[in-house]
Amino acid sequence: MTAISTQTILILGAGKSSSYLIDYLADTCENNNRELILADLNLELAKSKLKGKPCTKAQSLDIDNEKDRLALIEKADLVISMLPAFMHPIVAKDCLKLGKHFFSASYESEELRELKPEIEAKSLFFLNECGLDPGIDHMSAMKIIHEAKSKGDEILSFKSYCGGLLAPISEDNPWKYKFTWNPRNVVLAGKGTSQYIEKGDLKYVPYHQVFKRTETIHFDRLGDFDGYPNRDSLSYRKVYGLENIQTMLRGTLRRAGYCKAWDVFVQLGLTDDSFRMNLPSGSTLKQFLNSFLPYHESLSVEEKLAEAIPDMDFPTFEKIQWLGFFGNRKLPKTTGSPAEILQSILEEDWKLYPEDKDMIVMQHLFEVQTKDGIKKINSSLVAFGEDATYTAMAKTVGLPLAISVDLFLEGKIKLTGLHVPVIPEIYEPILEKLEEFGIRFIEKAQL
Repeated sequence: MTAISTQTILILGAGKSSSYLIDYLADTCENNNRELILADLNLELAKSKLKGKPCTKAQSLDIDNEKDRLALIEKADLVISMLPAFMHPIVAKDCLKLGKHFFSASYESEELRELKPEIEAKSLFFLNECGLDPGIDHMSAMKIIHEAKSKGDEILSFKSYCGGLLAPISEDNPWKYKFTWNPRNVVLAGKGTSQYIEKGDLKYVPYHQVFKRTETIHFDRLGDFDGYPNRDSLSYRKVYGLENIQTMLRGTLRRAGYCKAWDVFVQLGLTDDSFRMNLPSGSTLKQFLNSFLPYHESLSVEEKLAEAIPDMDFPTFEKIQWLGFFGNRKLPKTTGSPAEILQSILEEDWKLYPEDKDMIVMQHLFEVQTKDGIKKINSSLVAFGEDATYTAMAKTVGLPLAISVDLFLEGKIKLTGLHVPVIPEIYEPILEKLEEFGIRFIEKAQL
């Protein structure tokens, strides 16, 4: 397949993770006969992200307006969806209908898989999971897996953890955490049953156990982190070509101590999203917490909490106290699900300030059977953000996607069909380019 002659790129969504993506692709336009259209409901936001760069144009778009959406997609050769994940199948179907290539950083959904025969029939290229996690995790892992297989080695164990956190310089609260991506996803993290395999045994971890079932993951110069299992690690055995592997676990990282404190909210029910609360106007955080504790004539909220959570320690107590749950602070909102009310509290306290710097940490842990014995490989990535706009999260989500689009438009990726970046033709040039931006893995191996 040759490079596309009329190269009009459409990015849908100018949100938090789009800064590096937009800059990278905007900078390729002038010298490559390309036009970049950035569409968002907030026209001023889109304009500010483009910074008036040549061959770029901002456009207002209500994504629910099918007529306007189709008209805009019709103008493009290639569409990048930076919208919420539930919107991807809608945009993908539009692209299929109009014969446009489609890129996203989000998980490949079942709805997209159902489109695979039509995508192939129309010789289109649809690439998903080309961001951070999923994305860089796939690419860096597959590089190690393919190298091992090429030597005739067998992968016995693979654990992979990733977290979007604060850089140490900005860890100014006991949780050592602020929102660097969708707050709702953070509040609802771990919902459902996590599943993985360890030493040949299938493991299923229900939601009320997820934040108890943690593993300590260490990074040089950064210290210890809590790693908890993601919802589904088992399906990745097929994706990575490791169907017979004995241990496979994908997880999320938080600073040590976070999971124990977050588990208090889970155990009490503050992360429940299944029913609506209507608290009296002017209710406090203490009253919100108390509504999940049993009635007692004389015990304080703090004492009842200690009874309800027997393994409560001081660092956990301190984290909950810091959020204001034992004082008279008013709730930001009094109606909604417990999860929504908790989110409204955290959005005030875990807000990223303009000067804050975030951090991405990722670590792959392999055990590989070689002819000389079992080799342990530790491959670690640490990336820091510049500020609250040019975050490490935006960098690691946006750059792999931008690079993949650039490579495709240059004709250096000549594939068609539905893909995730687990084949060398996709991941090798992307990983190579990412190193120019300081996104590189430090690999340690020992027999």
